[in-house]
Amino acid sequence: LKSQTPSHLSTALSFFFTTRFHGDSRNRRSIENVFMYRALTQGYQVERNYANSYPVFWNRHTQSKQVQAEFRLKVRLNPRWGAANTALVRWLPAVYEDGEGEPKGWNPERLHHGFQLPPVIYKLLLRLDDDYSQLLVDWGQYIDHDITFTPQSISKSAFWTDTDCYQTCDNVHPCFPIKTDDSLCMPFHRSTADCYVSPGSDVQHALQRQQLNAITSYIDASLVYGHTPKLESFLRDLSGLSGKLAVNDQFKDAKGRPYLPFVAKTPSACRTFQQEDGIDCFSAGDSRVNEGLPLISLHTLWLREHNRIAEALKLINDHWSPEMIYQETRQIIGALHQIITMRDYVPKIIGPESFERFVGPYTGYDTLVDPSASNVFATAAFRFGHATISPVLHRLNQSFQEHEQFPHLRLYKTFFSPWRIVKEGGIEPIIRGMIGIAAPAASANKLLVEEVTEMLAVLDTLQHMDLASLNLQRGRDHGLPGYNEWREFCGLARIDTLEDLKVVLQDGRVAEKILNMYKHLDNIDVWLGGLVENYLPDARTGPLFACLIGKQMKALRDGDRFWWEADGVFKQEQKDELLKGSLSRVICDNTDIQEVPFDSFRFGKFPSEYVSCSSIPSINLEAWREEKSKGESMKILLFLWFFHDFLH
Repeated sequence: LKSQTPSHLSTALSFFFTTRFHGDSRNRRSIENVFMYRALTQGYQVERNYANSYPVFWNRHTQSKQVQAEFRLKVRLNPRWGAANTALVRWLPAVYEDGEGEPKGWNPERLHHGFQLPPVIYKLLLRLDDDYSQLLVDWGQYIDHDITFTPQSISKSAFWTDTDCYQTCDNVHPCFPIKTDDSLCMPFHRSTADCYVSPGSDVQHALQRQQLNAITSYIDASLVYGHTPKLESFLRDLSGLSGKLAVNDQFKDAKGRPYLPFVAKTPSACRTFQQEDGIDCFSAGDSRVNEGLPLISLHTLWLREHNRIAEALKLINDHWSPEMIYQETRQIIGALHQIITMRDYVPKIIGPESFERFVGPYTGYDTLVDPSASNVFATAAFRFGHATISPVLHRLNQSFQEHEQFPHLRLYKTFFSPWRIVKEGGIEPIIRGMIGIAAPAASANKLLVEEVTEMLAVLDTLQHMDLASLNLQRGRDHGLPGYNEWREFCGLARIDTLEDLKVVLQDGRVAEKILNMYKHLDNIDVWLGGLVENYLPDARTGPLFACLIGKQMKALRDGDRFWWEADGVFKQEQKDELLKGSLSRVICDNTDIQEVPFDSFRFGKFPSEYVSCSSIPSINLEAWREEKSKGESMKILLFLWFFHDFLH
């Protein structure tokens, strides 16, 4: 491949797997032999290019010879760990109907533990969560975009028959449509395939279908800055000496605050939706920024925060180069993403007891820990929040009531609609709705009540799509083992009887409903099984998802040489200041909102449970002050001398 972008890899790998599925046994063996050699030798190329797949911090404290040596050693020994365009790691082997790549349910007549699998159509009910705000849900989606991106096949038709995936109910690669009760189906495209495993694996395992993570797995704010040098360069303001990010050159909010820049190629897909003003899509470090208004708002916050910090650092260290300002600011923004996620978000999701058990206190960088994103985390566990997506986006005024001019919106009207930010009051009404509305929570009898469906806007079609069905189908597409196998992986007791299931769910009716659908307890899909478990104390997940999320977060932290707490990354006084950072402070510094909850993830009633922004601690950037060295002073004197001589 001349290019290893996700789209090029998607095309190449899709053709490879399609050829394998349709070729005769002799041809398949030839293909396997050739591809096995390529798969087991491509590590060299990955090692050569690995530096481009991990954001490089230019901080003088991280660039000691010892740190550089440690990083080079890890790259050489484990070049694929955490890198972009590599397979999601497997904590358990994949389970496919044919042992290679056909997902469970591909052959409708196939029996699983003596029974046919049920269709992936389920009913969900939402209720309000009195403890946490909508922002907790939105941050989960946002930070997930910093960890995983599994692209779907870019083809909209079957490779072998040219069948349109939007017009067929047949399973033909890459089409894997979701069957509904009325003999119709919803379109579904399989994820892009990958098949790399470590050298020494047998051919069958090496050629088993894996899925691609197109981005680096590290929590490093690369969704703000981009995952490729080309995108990073596009997102930077390279015209000045400020080290800032580029901003929109056409629109600002009412107070002159910047918006995200538009995409480079216009007109963009966002113009295909009904709007009067023809506003293009925004551009950010992650291509999914325009999927919803909360995502756009969070991306806008961090754009403004970067530029605010860069401007302050320029005043404190006027001798720093633009590159130094940019890299120092980026490192601070990355640290804030890590702190907000690990300190403020994860303990609320998995509970303090599970956090202590699976994550625990930080003890330093561990060279033996693989920080890659796991398939079960990306495809099941961290999708727990999909069951709590509200069908309404709330927009609130300064009194935290429904905005008179810009009222609430049905969720499907917010997809790919950046024009609503530009033309309908900026990000403030949306952010007030994120912190001022209680988060939805999954109901205890979620499988027994009315179905919650969302209008998912696909760029070339509009379909009513059930998010639960999409998640279950994606799990089968990725070959995820069942619920019971993952419980064993986490050291939890197997569910062998209906009574066992009733105890775990603490709801007999739901347990009976699930067994009636699946017929056999080993057939239960992991996403559904983990979702219906009763919450742990002070958590928003049950035991299984708490385990899987906790294990992943520990790996992301301990396997990251540039984690903000790691030796040599920040000075101690800088670490002390970073701990003062919070999402509430970022909101205060970059919007017109002047009263917030002290912890913006916790739901509080306005105004009694809100505080003034003056009460929210701020990071003192004086901890980053550096005196000019004698060498730097001499360079300045030499420059002034030559400049003076040139003028005269």
